[in-house]
Amino acid sequence: MNQVLTPMLEDPLSGVSEKAASMLANRKPNYSLEQPFYNDERIFKLDIREIFEKEWIFAGMTCEIPKKGNFITLNIGDNPIVLVRGAEDKVHGFFNVCRHRGSRLCVTEKGKVAKLVCPYHKWTYELDGRLIFAGSDMGESFDLNAHSLKPVNVKVAGGYIFVCLAETPPDIEEFTQSLEHYLEPYDTENLKVAVQSDIVEDCNWKLVIENNRECYHCNGSHPELLNSLQQFDDTDDPLATPEYKDLVARKQKDWDDMRVPYTLKYFGKRNRMTRTPLLDGVVSMTMDGKPACSKLMGRITSPDMGSLRILHLPNSWNHWQGDHTIVFRVLPLGPQKTLVTTKWLVHKDAVEGVDYDPENMRKVWDATNYQDKVLAEENQRGINSIAYQPGPYSETFEFGVIDFVNWYSERIIENTRKS
Repeated sequence: MNQVLTPMLEDPLSGVSEKAASMLANRKPNYSLEQPFYNDERIFKLDIREIFEKEWIFAGMTCEIPKKGNFITLNIGDNPIVLVRGAEDKVHGFFNVCRHRGSRLCVTEKGKVAKLVCPYHKWTYELDGRLIFAGSDMGESFDLNAHSLKPVNVKVAGGYIFVCLAETPPDIEEFTQSLEHYLEPYDTENLKVAVQSDIVEDCNWKLVIENNRECYHCNGSHPELLNSLQQFDDTDDPLATPEYKDLVARKQKDWDDMRVPYTLKYFGKRNRMTRTPLLDGVVSMTMDGKPACSKLMGRITSPDMGSLRILHLPNSWNHWQGDHTIVFRVLPLGPQKTLVTTKWLVHKDAVEGVDYDPENMRKVWDATNYQDKVLAEENQRGINSIAYQPGPYSETFEFGVIDFVNWYSERIIENTRKS
C-alpha cells in the first residue's frame, strides 16, 4: 500500500519550482520571461501555489456586502472562497468548503443568508464559521467545535477586501494604512456596484498585468481611453511634458484646498498610489469627458478630481474619480486563460437613469478592455510559437512592466525557497 501511495503524496511540482527559480534568478535583466512562464501547466500551478496562495489578493469591495449575511464568492486557483458580513459589521473570509464531505457552501456569486448552510447535507454554520448543526446522525461523541469552517486571512482597508491563503501572510500594513488615508474622502462603505463586466481572456495572467503596466500601446490601440487619460501619471515620468507638469501643479493646489491626498507613494514594487489629472478640461473617464454620475462620492465636492490610481500586485488596478470609481480584478483560470472583472462604483444613493446612465458610464472601459483582450491574446499566440524568445522592455515606456516582472521573479524565488 505504501508503495502505491508514496508517489501520489510527493510534491507534484518537485523539481519544477527549483528550475523555475533558477531560470528567474539567471534571466536577462529588463527582458520578458522565458516561454514556459506564459504557457506551461506546471509553471501555472507554481504561480497559483507561490503567488496566489501566498500573497495578498484583491477579492472584492466591502460595499458589495453591506449588511449582515451578505456574501460574495470567488475562486483562487482551485480554492473556492466566501466572504461574508457577520455580526458587528465584521467581514469574515472562509474556504467555501463544507467540513463534512467538502461540498461548496455558497454556489452563487453573491447573496444574503441568515446562516451558511451546505446544500448537500444541510450542515449549518454561523456567519463567523462555527458549525452549529450537523444533524443527529453523527453520534453523541461528535464535536461541533472541531469542525468550524477553515478561515482565510482577511484585511479590510479603504473599502477593499484582501485575502491571503497562507498561514503566515506577508505584511502589508503600511499599504493598507495609506489606502485608508487616500480613500477617506470617498466614504467607501456607502458606495455600490453600478455595473460589472466579466471577461475571459485566452492568455496567461501575467500578460494581462504586463499589458496594463504600460501605455506604450495606447496611441495605437485605445482612442476611447485617450479621450480622458494622461499617458503618464506622475511628473517624474521621463515622458512627462511641461504642459502636464503645469497642469499637475494647478490641480494639486485645488486638491490641497479640498484636503484630498495626491502624493505618489510606492510600496516596494508591489503597490503604488497617486492622484494625477485627466486631460485638461476632462473630469471623468467618459466619451465626452463629463461626469458619468451627477451624485458625487463621499465628501467630494468637485467632479474634477483627476484619477487616483491604485496598483496592487498581483491582481488589481483602479481609477478613483470624483463621480465614479473603476476597480479591476484579475484571477488566473489556467495557463492561457484569465478572468478580468471590472466594477464601476457610484454613491449608494445614486439612481440609475436619473443620476447615471450605466451604458455611458461603462463605454470607455468596455472598449478598452476588449482592445486589451485582443492585444493580450495575440501576444499569447506569438509567445506559443517556437520562434519566441524573450525580448527587451523599453526602460522609458515599459518601466512599470519591468517592475512587475521583477516583483514576480522575486516573489517566486523567495516563496519557493520557503516552501
